[in-house]
Amino acid sequence: MSDQPASPDLHAIFGIDGSPAVGDPLITGASELSLEARPESGYETFDSGEGLQVPLEEAPAVEVQVEAPAEEAWDAAEAASEQPAPPSPGNAPEPGWSGITRPSRRGSSPRFLTDVIIAMQLATARQVEDAIETSRTSGQPPERILLDQGAITQDGLARALAERYGLDHLDLGVFQVDMSAANLVSTTIAKRYQAVPVAFADKRTLLVAMADPSNVLAVDDIAIMTGHEVRVAVAPPDDITALISRLDRLEDVVGHTDEQQAEEDDEVVALHESDEDAPVIKLVNQIVAQAVERGASDIHFAPDGSQTRVRFRIDGVLQDITTVPRRMAAGAVSRVKIMAELDIAEKRLPQDGRIGLVVDGRHVDLRVVTLPSVHGEGIVMRVLDKSNVVVDMEKLGMADHERERFESSCKETHGAVLVTGPTGSGKSTTLYAALQMLNTPEKNIITVEDPVEYEMAGLTQVQVSNKTGLTFATGLRAMVRADPDIIMVGEIRDKETAQIAIESALTGHLVLSTLHTNDAPSAITRLIEMGVEPFLVASALECVVAQRLARMLCPSCKRRMIIPKKVLQESGYKAVTELEAYEPVGCRRCGGSGYRGRVGLYEVMKITPEIQTMALERRPAEVMRDLAVSQGMVRLRDDGLNKVRMGRTSMAEIARVIGTN
Repeated sequence: MSDQPASPDLHAIFGIDGSPAVGDPLITGASELSLEARPESGYETFDSGEGLQVPLEEAPAVEVQVEAPAEEAWDAAEAASEQPAPPSPGNAPEPGWSGITRPSRRGSSPRFLTDVIIAMQLATARQVEDAIETSRTSGQPPERILLDQGAITQDGLARALAERYGLDHLDLGVFQVDMSAANLVSTTIAKRYQAVPVAFADKRTLLVAMADPSNVLAVDDIAIMTGHEVRVAVAPPDDITALISRLDRLEDVVGHTDEQQAEEDDEVVALHESDEDAPVIKLVNQIVAQAVERGASDIHFAPDGSQTRVRFRIDGVLQDITTVPRRMAAGAVSRVKIMAELDIAEKRLPQDGRIGLVVDGRHVDLRVVTLPSVHGEGIVMRVLDKSNVVVDMEKLGMADHERERFESSCKETHGAVLVTGPTGSGKSTTLYAALQMLNTPEKNIITVEDPVEYEMAGLTQVQVSNKTGLTFATGLRAMVRADPDIIMVGEIRDKETAQIAIESALTGHLVLSTLHTNDAPSAITRLIEMGVEPFLVASALECVVAQRLARMLCPSCKRRMIIPKKVLQESGYKAVTELEAYEPVGCRRCGGSGYRGRVGLYEVMKITPEIQTMALERRPAEVMRDLAVSQGMVRLRDDGLNKVRMGRTSMAEIARVIGTN
């Protein structure tokens, strides 16, 4: 609890200067009253604050007045504080804007929330009417239906709620959050109520950002827990979730352990599963929990001389998170190896394993790989959050034409459909989306995966286990004898697996699998190089999809720009004019990177008779690519340019992911 008064800017914004609560008498001495010289009247007067000019010699020594109601005091303070206007949708905020948007009036309004949405032009009257009609049968409120349909955004709904209840709206991507206030409540309570204290309004009052301002139980509980009065403001749920994820206290754990073990040995010798309070166990658990909350795909423990760097790969880019002192590094690595059931005594050879966890009710799998290096043993953990797997074809980001080509190939009764790309490009997610589309009671679908990233009802999913001899090839042989209609092989890694998969596609089965190549035409040459006969490849393949993942521009801060013709030409495009697009700016909502989330870039190549002939002739991949483009294939880089034109990503991101050649 902080006894410091609020900062001057909060005083100006909220109209609070350490004044008493509403209704308390305000005692003001005559020496504190504002003086003004009135030469034209011949005597001095003072301003009583009521708009009256009273002669100074008649002024009382002490004046007692009752403070105005809170709403009036706030309105007066707001009028006095000249804050820059909040940004309009789609534009970056103005410099100096505090992140606070004030309502048109204070106090709750008798209007329906849907009426406020229409008045604020967040959705059309027709959209709202349709949502109201749908809500009569669905049991969901109209605003939730509008949100699910994409008619309004979470931020738009939060602004409407703030206007409806006469409260301030907070943009937590801009607002300066006081972390000492935020840490007054536990993350468990913050997640339960979707509410976080963000500032001290004064010595007795907390400003609390809430997703649902009508939750009076949350307000009462936070007031009791913190011992402060609560002033409510409204913020979007995703902003509040992002803020909660920052309340991990990693540095506190590392710092406490550093002091605690300063005089002990440099290496943690033993860890016990029952020691729940061990600082190393807390550290590892918090690192994993933070990685899941921030949507990281990989966790890196990289030894670097005197310390170990902890890095997360978020949206495909590595970010430094914290450092672990050398005296704790061995303990942290041993803890991870114990969780993955690896040999903690073996530090000279690489090992791999897996960990199954439940983080905030979400099932998470970690694929663990240890790497001995000159500075010590490092660890890389691949995070597989099963709750975040997208299994809807329409949400993958494929253009309509490419999606139709891919779906038509997946609906064939036999043949092979391959998805290619580097590690972490979303190949398995695309296959899961295809399986979800094909998953019907009439079909027997069997998969062999390493690991099973997403458990899907109606499928028979087999987990590869090298320790027991269950490889992709042995699993695939058994699957062919199990009367399957559709076979999904997690990855074609060797000649044996490729041979069985191709032969299965020729014997009446639809085979879905992944392959590591740079583009779609290279998949044909790759299979031939692995030892599969060209006539088998040409006959079995139905479609090849190459894909990448590019970061999406943050919708809160992206800025319009003109890409010069010369820049487009240097990137390898035959541009004859400039291109209107968007560029990243960076705000707190996106962590300053200018990007939030990722979108897929796709290259879908149908195997036509002409391409089959080229495969039989062992023609180079470049020749097959040119033919496929002439037959309607959109290259990865061209799909990227289309998404730049749509404002979903930037030219720099496309160059980073695909290159400029």
